Amino acid sequence: MPLEKINYFFIGIGIAIIAFSYIMMYLENSADGYFSLYISPVLLVGAYAWILFALLYRKRA
Repeated sequence: MPLEKINYFFIGIGIAIIAFSYIMMYLENSADGYFSLYISPVLLVGAYAWILFALLYRKRA
């Protein structure tokens, strides 16, 4: 099952969201901050799920 251009695009979106989330946690510099406790975990779980979806996605014939 080779990956197509759309799969790589979706994977890139997921990686960008993961990078954004970790960078924002780093910039917040607080373990008790709003972004670190509430926003980032949701974004990370969603981004990892999105990458799994991107790997399994196929266009319908």
